[in-house]
Amino acid sequence: MQQLVFATNNAHKLEELQAKAGDHFKLLSLNDINCHDDIEETGLTFNQNASIKSRYIYERYNLNCFGDDSGLEIDALNNEPGIYSARYAGEHGNHAANMDKVLEKLKGADNRKARFRTVISLIWNGDEHFFEGTVPGTIRTERCGTAGFGYDPIFQPDGYGITFAEMSMEEKNSISHRGRAVDQLIAFLNAQAKA
Repeated sequence: MQQLVFATNNAHKLEELQAKAGDHFKLLSLNDINCHDDIEETGLTFNQNASIKSRYIYERYNLNCFGDDSGLEIDALNNEPGIYSARYAGEHGNHAANMDKVLEKLKGADNRKARFRTVISLIWNGDEHFFEGTVPGTIRTERCGTAGFGYDPIFQPDGYGITFAEMSMEEKNSISHRGRAVDQLIAFLNAQAKA
């Protein structure tokens, strides 16, 4: 089983991705390789932020790795919160405050169209590859469900009557933005393994 570093310490993300990677690859977190640095996301796009993370690890540890950046883009808010999704209300990772800010800004809005977007930057044997996944949906007027994380309780994917937070991990993984980007990543890695 090949090892691959995922430039994160987010246990939710690692668990979601390991479930999709199956037995082909053992995903390692930053903690697993004793990287305790705070990798600053200073990019202005998802691609740039994902690339900053993967390059940081590859240049310092010389390990095949990937980084991702994800966020929620809301049409009526000019694609906010975008790259600032995790710290939209000011404090990084304050999901309740972030959702409150979105719901407040969308009060009375007719257009509630939104999408989750994930970009993955993989550095494989020194070469960088990008994979992107999106899932369109709408922003609910109130929270529903307790599973997932981030904006999951207010995001209802198109074609479903429930939010991401009301889905099982398997169901969410099968349609999620991260899942779609990871499917492309794993297809690429499987092709490399056979080459």
